[in-house]
Amino acid sequence: MSLAGKHVCILAENEYEDLELWYPLLRLKEEGARVTIAGPGRQTYNSKHGYPVKTDLAINEAKTSDFDAVVIPGGSAPDRMRRHPPMVDFVREMNSQKKIIAAICHAGSMLVSANVLRGKNVTGFFSIKDDLVNAGGRYEDREVIRDGNLITSRTPQDLPAFCRSIVEALSSVAVS
Repeated sequence: MSLAGKHVCILAENEYEDLELWYPLLRLKEEGARVTIAGPGRQTYNSKHGYPVKTDLAINEAKTSDFDAVVIPGGSAPDRMRRHPPMVDFVREMNSQKKIIAAICHAGSMLVSANVLRGKNVTGFFSIKDDLVNAGGRYEDREVIRDGNLITSRTPQDLPAFCRSIVEALSSVAVS
């Protein structure tokens, strides 16, 4: 398993896009990574379609030094996540430590709030293109873009490429 010894945090909030949380979660576990779900609190959050996910950790308990990457699913969840300063701070700190940040669909709004896009090539759901550009990103309409530690994708249809890129990026990171 290529990701044995790697630890990934997946952020959760209500109204997350089902596939954008569960597909990376299962794919990363399949590769041997340890995956922790973190949200504003230790509780259950429901997807857009009512599918629950229980957090392992409240974000204010999470230490960026414990993780190799963070995955941010889309849906309406990123708009809710960005209302919690500890969630935004976690993403900002992961970036300052050059750890992998993977954001899909509307998750780019968390990257905007964390101020990590300046000068980066990025993609996301077309409706947040202006936000990504206004935050200093260089938007491209592609299924996945990796620019340094940042991995972005547009929609659930891009999940195979998104997850491949996350696995490749984590495979090249030394075990923390």
